[in-house]
Amino acid sequence: MNPLLKVLVVDDSRVSRMMSSAMIKSIRAGVEIVEADNGDAALLAQKATPCDIGILDMNMPGMTGLELAAHLHRLNPDMPLALLTANVQDSVRNRADEEGVHFFRKPVREEVIGQILDTLAPQR
Repeated sequence: MNPLLKVLVVDDSRVSRMMSSAMIKSIRAGVEIVEADNGDAALLAQKATPCDIGILDMNMPGMTGLELAAHLHRLNPDMPLALLTANVQDSVRNRADEEGVHFFRKPVREEVIGQILDTLAPQR
């Protein structure tokens, strides 16, 4: 059976990835999670297993979440993306808006994950 929704979760923190993935699965049944710990791994994962939406951390080794968002949008311009980050600087929020990336604040909480899913994939 095909999943109703495939979600790319990218965060260099294993704990944050695990928490996000567990919360997504508890909120939406039948979701497939693809995890990556950095931007390069996320791009490889997206090419191998295209996901419907992405939830990205901002500060990671290699490329930032916004740099990753630009790469992901080159692969799929219509892919809805969320930046889930503890970095709450106005400049980051403004850049996210410019890139068409929805901005959400950490910490990872079920309420925030629910808001992300409702924003990025309301009908799925």
